[in-house]
Amino acid sequence: MRRGRLAFVGVLLAAAMAGAAVTVAYGLATGFDRAARQADLPDVIVSFRAESRDEIDRIISALPNVAARAYRLEFTDVGVSGRDGSSEKGSVALIDPGRRGYAIVDGRNVSGRPNEVVIERGVANAWHVGVGDDVQVGRLGSLRVVGVAVAPDNVAFPLASAPRMYVARAWLEREAEQRFGVDQALIWAADPDRVDVLLQQARATSTQVRGVRFVTRSGVRVLIDSAAGIVIALLIAFSLVALGAAATMLAATTAADVQRRLPAIGVQRAIGFSRARIAGEHAWRATRTGAVAGAVGIAIGAIAVRGAAGRLLEALNEQPPGWALLVPLTGALLAIVAVVAGAAAWPAWRATGRPTVALLRGAEVASARRLRLGGGFAALGARLALARRGRAAASIAVLAVSAAVVLLMLGLASLVAALRDDPGSVGKRYDLTARLPADRAADVRALPGVADAAPRYVAQGADSFALGEPVKLVAFPGDHTRFEDPPLDAGRRLRRSDEAEVGVGLAQALGIGVGSTLAVQLPSGGEARFRVVGTVRALDDSGRVAYVRPARVLAADPGASPQIVVKLARGADRAGVARRLSALGAAPAAVGGATTRNGAFLGTLAALLRVVAIVDALVCLYALIQGLGLVARERAPTLALLRATGAEGVTVGAVLAGAALAVALPAAVLALALERLVLAPLVGRLAAGYADLGPQSSPGQAALALGGLALLGVVAAAWVARRATASPPLQGLREE
Repeated sequence: MRRGRLAFVGVLLAAAMAGAAVTVAYGLATGFDRAARQADLPDVIVSFRAESRDEIDRIISALPNVAARAYRLEFTDVGVSGRDGSSEKGSVALIDPGRRGYAIVDGRNVSGRPNEVVIERGVANAWHVGVGDDVQVGRLGSLRVVGVAVAPDNVAFPLASAPRMYVARAWLEREAEQRFGVDQALIWAADPDRVDVLLQQARATSTQVRGVRFVTRSGVRVLIDSAAGIVIALLIAFSLVALGAAATMLAATTAADVQRRLPAIGVQRAIGFSRARIAGEHAWRATRTGAVAGAVGIAIGAIAVRGAAGRLLEALNEQPPGWALLVPLTGALLAIVAVVAGAAAWPAWRATGRPTVALLRGAEVASARRLRLGGGFAALGARLALARRGRAAASIAVLAVSAAVVLLMLGLASLVAALRDDPGSVGKRYDLTARLPADRAADVRALPGVADAAPRYVAQGADSFALGEPVKLVAFPGDHTRFEDPPLDAGRRLRRSDEAEVGVGLAQALGIGVGSTLAVQLPSGGEARFRVVGTVRALDDSGRVAYVRPARVLAADPGASPQIVVKLARGADRAGVARRLSALGAAPAAVGGATTRNGAFLGTLAALLRVVAIVDALVCLYALIQGLGLVARERAPTLALLRATGAEGVTVGAVLAGAALAVALPAAVLALALERLVLAPLVGRLAAGYADLGPQSSPGQAALALGGLALLGVVAAAWVARRATASPPLQGLREE
C-alpha cells in the first residue's frame, strides 16, 4: 500500500509540473490569435492626420479586397481619472456603430446615449473601476462606464502608458453641434491572404493624405513584442523545457517503482508467469495510477498557474483560453499515461529475463568491493544507497532534472532583469538619448563626461514587396557598432550608404539574405532601397530591424528627425551629464533594455516562476524521501543493529544523510552540466532563434540552488530517521 502511495505521489507531482507548463505555454502561445478573433481585429489599421470622413471613405471604398471599414477620431493626452488612478496621457476614441476592433468582456458597447464610455480592461483592473462606475474624461466631465473592452492592437494599460477609452461619435457630435473628422481607418479584407494588394493600392491612392501609416496584424504582433514579447517567448520556451523535464521525472519514478518490485517479479516467475503477462500487469497498474494521479496533478498544476497566466495575458490585451485549454491538458494526460505505462512495462520486461534467484534477492545489489567509499556512518549510508544501482540512477535522474530546471529558472530571472535594465543585453552601447537636431551632436560630444555622441534616425516602414511586413530602419552616420553592436550572423558590416545589415528575424520574415535587395516603403510615401551585405542577431522588434546609413532614409523621408545617442565616459556622473543636456534644450532619457519595467507585469511573471519553483522543490523532496524511505525499510536490520549496539538517533540520521548526499551530489553535478550545455541553449533557441539569448544561471545562483538541494537531502534524512527510530530496535532485527 505504501509503495502504491509513493508511486501515486511521484506521478502527481510530475503531472502538476506538466499541467502548469501546458497551461502557461498554450495560453501565451495562442493568446494573440484568440484575442484578435474575439475582438474582430481589422486586417489593416491606417493612421493619418485628421481628415474629412467623406474624403477618407471615398478613397477606401475604391480599394480592392475591402470587406468592411470603420473610422475613428482619437484624442490623445486627455486628462482622465477613476477611483484609484489618474493619467494625463489618456486616449479617447470616437467610434461609430458596427465593427469596432475590440471585444466587450463586461457590460455593453456605447449606444449613442449621453455620458456613456467604454474603458479598456487594463484601466478597469488598474484603477478598480467597473461597469456602473463613473470616470472623469477631460472636458467631457463625469461619464458612466457601460462596458469594459479588450483591444489587442496594443498592450494594456499600464504596460502601455496611455489609458484608452471609447465614446460614441453620435453623442459627442450632438453635444458639440458639429461634425468631427477621422484620423484612423479600420479595414477588414475580403481575403486576408491578399492584404498586399489592398496595401499597394492604398499607398498609391493616399498620397494626398498627410502622415499616413499602415499597420497590419503582423505589425501589431511586432508592436506587442516590443513591449514584452521576448519575456513571453522565454516563458513559453521555459514551459516546454519544464514539460520535457516532467516526462523524464515520470519515466524515472515509474522505473524506480518497478525496481522496488523485483522480488515480487521473481515470485511470479517462479510460479510460472510469462514475461508478457508480468510486463502487462505492470503496465496496467501504472496506467491506472497514471490516469488518476496524472489527472489530479494536471488539475493542480493548471489551477496553480491559471491566475498568474491570466494576468499576464490581460497585461498584453489577450484572452485566456478558457475551456479550450482542456484539449491540450487532455493530450498531456494521455501522454503521461503512455509514459508511465511504457516506463513500467519495459523495465518489467527486461527484469523477467534475469535469473529467478537473482530477482528474488533483489537482483541489483552491487558488490561490496566495487563500493569503496571509506569509513564512517555517512559512508555506510552512501554504500547502502548505491547498492541498488538502478534505483540510485533513477533518483539521481529525477534530482538532476529538477535541479536543472531550478537553475534554468534562476537564469531566466537574471536574463529578464538584464533585458529590463541593461542596454548592453541588446547590443546598445550608449546610456542616454536626447531629442536634438543632428548638427548638435558635436556640442553634445564636447560636454564633460561624454565619451561619444551621434545622431540616430529611426524610420518605421514596410517591405515594398510584402507591404504587410513591418521594417524598422536604424540609421547612424559612420560605424553603427560604436553605439549598437548586435552580433554578426553572416556576411559583413555595412560600409556604404546603399548597404544594409538586416536582423535575422527580418531576413526570415522576408526570405532575404546576403546579396538580396531590401526595399522599404516609408510613411512619407518614399522608398529606400539597400543591398543586404550582412545579417545580425538583433533582439529589438523581434529582429525585424535593418541598420543603414542616413542618406537614403533622408532622401525618401526628408522630414525624419533624429535623436542624439550619448555614450558616457567611464566614471562619469550620469545626473550631471543629463543636466548639461537639459541646458542645451534637450530632454534626456535613460536607455532601457528590450522589455518592460512595469512592476505589475514583472511581479506576475515572478509569481508564475514561484509556482514552478515550489512544484520543483516538492519533486526533489519527494525523490529524496522516497529513496531514503526505501533504504530505511530494506536496511531496517542494519539500522536496528546500530541502535541495539548503542547508536542514537543522530547516528541513524548520519547514515541516512550519507545516503541522501550519495545521490544528491552526483545529481548536482549532472544538473549543472544539463542546465549549461542543454537546457539554457535550448530555451534561447526556442524563444528567439533570431538572436543570441542565454538564460544561464550565475555561479552564485548555481551554488545557492545546489546548496538547497543538499539541504533538502538533510531535511529528508532527518524526517526519515525520525520515523525509522520510532519503532523498537528488536522489531527491525526480526525482519532479517
